[in-house]
Amino acid sequence: MHPVNPEDFAIDSEPRPLWQSLRDLALSLLVVAAIALITAFLTATSAHAQAGGPQLRIGYQKSASLFVLQKAQGSLEKKLQPLGFGVKWVEFPAGPQLLEGLNVGAVDVGFVGEAPPIFAQAAGAKFVYFGHDPAAPRAEAILVTKDSPIRSVADLKGKKVALNKGSNVHYLLVRQLEKNGLALSDIQPIYLAPADGRAAFESKNVDAWVIWDPFQAAAEKATGARVLADGTPGVVSNYQYYLGERGFVTKNPKVIDALFEDSVSQGIWLKKNLRQAAEIIAPLQGLPVDVVELALRRYEFNVKPLTPEVVAEQQTIADTFFQLKLIPKAIKVRDAIAN
Repeated sequence: MHPVNPEDFAIDSEPRPLWQSLRDLALSLLVVAAIALITAFLTATSAHAQAGGPQLRIGYQKSASLFVLQKAQGSLEKKLQPLGFGVKWVEFPAGPQLLEGLNVGAVDVGFVGEAPPIFAQAAGAKFVYFGHDPAAPRAEAILVTKDSPIRSVADLKGKKVALNKGSNVHYLLVRQLEKNGLALSDIQPIYLAPADGRAAFESKNVDAWVIWDPFQAAAEKATGARVLADGTPGVVSNYQYYLGERGFVTKNPKVIDALFEDSVSQGIWLKKNLRQAAEIIAPLQGLPVDVVELALRRYEFNVKPLTPEVVAEQQTIADTFFQLKLIPKAIKVRDAIAN
């Protein structure tokens, strides 16, 4: 054993003056306060740096179910974190407004159907196509009420047909009419947004309604609406497109790759877990779970770069819209393809 040194336990023979104790206490408190302030400043600075760092600003619509799922899961944020990018989700009511947001620099990328980019390009909007989802010809249709006497597209001659002007379904209607020996001039097109279109359809102020999912699925489930015709067989492809600001897409290939990777992996999970995915998406879209599940069954989610065949189909739509005088000038879709 080591001997104990009495000095180790020595007590000051004289107590310290009170003023010295108070001074030391005050100095200690000042040091603690200074450390706390420095820590808070560094934390705030770091948070500000993260918030002010580069972001991928995504324009989306509530009907874009995969984006809604990715936003809810936070999967893309995790994928982009190693690249130092955050994600900002910007919601738009429809494709044309999203394209305008892209044109004015409010978002970097977006996801829309076939028609909006054609109208936007014809109006001089600046964007590029950089990806597409597989065809989904059953995800849009011409609907009639369950008790309608209309049994074929040919029966639409002279009838009132509601549709959203300049949308994917505009092209579907044109193609189906052509297939059945009719032209757009043989019917009475009534141009209405989806909500107004459904109201007119249910009140029977129109004879048919051309609409896409999930609005299509909602009408089928809620009213027993009957599909008169959709994009099959081989009538329309109904591709969905990823669009972006050219400079952003060119300068940030790793960010675009990460978006593709996350979209593919989340799409695979969604198709394998339809009910669970629908339960996540439904409250965010304000729709019943069974409606969302039905709509999800009719879409494929597997983003890929554009092929010459896909570009050619998009050009055919653009040419058709020009011939119908729906756009003011002819366009070359190829001019808006990312290199």
